Amino acid sequence: MIEQQYIDIFNQYRDTIDSKSVAVLNNLREKALDAFQKQGFPTKKLEDYLYLDIAAEFMPDFGLNLNRVPFAGNPYMAYRCEIPNMTTNLYFVLNDLFHEEHKPKVEYPEGVFVGSFKQFSKQNPGTFTKYYGQIADLYNNGTVAFNTMFAQDGFVIYVPKGVIVEQPIQLINILKSEFNYLVNRRILIIAEDDTQVKLLICDHTVDESQFLATQVTEIFAGKNAIVDYYDLEENSDKVTRLTNTFVHQEEASNVLVNNMTLNTGVSRNNYHVKLRGEHSEAYVCGMVIADRNQYVDNFAFLDHAKPHCTSTQLFKYVLQDEAKGAFCGRILVEKDAQKTLAYQSNNNLCISPTAHMYAKPQLEIYADDVKCSHGLTTGQLDEEALLYLRSRGIGKDAARLLLMQAFTAGVLDHVRIPRLRDRLADLVEKRFKGESARCGNCAVCK
Repeated sequence: MIEQQYIDIFNQYRDTIDSKSVAVLNNLREKALDAFQKQGFPTKKLEDYLYLDIAAEFMPDFGLNLNRVPFAGNPYMAYRCEIPNMTTNLYFVLNDLFHEEHKPKVEYPEGVFVGSFKQFSKQNPGTFTKYYGQIADLYNNGTVAFNTMFAQDGFVIYVPKGVIVEQPIQLINILKSEFNYLVNRRILIIAEDDTQVKLLICDHTVDESQFLATQVTEIFAGKNAIVDYYDLEENSDKVTRLTNTFVHQEEASNVLVNNMTLNTGVSRNNYHVKLRGEHSEAYVCGMVIADRNQYVDNFAFLDHAKPHCTSTQLFKYVLQDEAKGAFCGRILVEKDAQKTLAYQSNNNLCISPTAHMYAKPQLEIYADDVKCSHGLTTGQLDEEALLYLRSRGIGKDAARLLLMQAFTAGVLDHVRIPRLRDRLADLVEKRFKGESARCGNCAVCK
């Protein structure tokens, strides 16, 4: 059993893991171990994991940096990943090590903290303890428990009450190793009442080794808070990426989670959003472009617990060659959540006959005064539309490109940073053309 191998590693190196971490993370390890021992990794026997054997992804012999050996060199000199005409405050995580040496281009308002768990635990130990691990469900997903067992640091954004962070924050995750490598990342976003903050995450792979990355993100949005969370995946075909994002929303908060997978090997993204305050709004979007033998699986669960809340799920896939995609979207409207507005849409293009898409929309409603809908379409490019474009003098390849770009536009329309939206549209076009889908001025991608 693959789980026992990791349990043995954890028990053998527990002192090392704790000594290279902070008390807040260490305090949850026993609970996480108990959860992992009881459930193990998700298997295909579970309804939500019918198409991906998570345990099999952990079978290769991966290295773990439990001694926290630092990355050689300065990533700010070696890597550049910037959106044209948009200045971001840039941070780096190298495998699962936060690069400490940093000075933001634009100073933050008083009280704002952006940095590592280690730094935050020194400056705000009470706040860190209050929020870390509080909504990441250990007992319903073995990968969350696994991550909590082994994670030794992470990236945190803290915005105190009434503060608006105008400048987008950008986090570059870099996978680099000469041998097969396993990394465990944590992200914590705390946006207190009446705050605003935007985070863009970019995943890159440098080496040709095989990587497995687990990532757990917790987002707390206080009353009237506005949080944008953009996740751009541009990894190699040798990367398996398993993410779990948990969102807790208070009254009148507004949270956007937008994932864009442009390149990967295997990806499974879980989104758990709980609307706990009246008049809160949640947008969970995803766009997938996959080819060759790539596999991308998105699971979204939005829980309406209070009245007068609105949620939107929108996921679009474009699959070519023998790529496979899966989507499971669930909306739960609890009995007290009257006046709920909840919309779910999943649209998929299988460009080649060997591509496969598996989709399952779900609605579970216990209130009677609601407006909820879900829609699902899977098909190929519209031949009549292709014929129309070609009759106007547009070549076959150019016509196909235009239709695919138009198909993905809905997800990009939910990007609330105009210059980022333009840049993503450019990356999508390059991806469809078979060119590099990476940032043009990023040394990681050259």
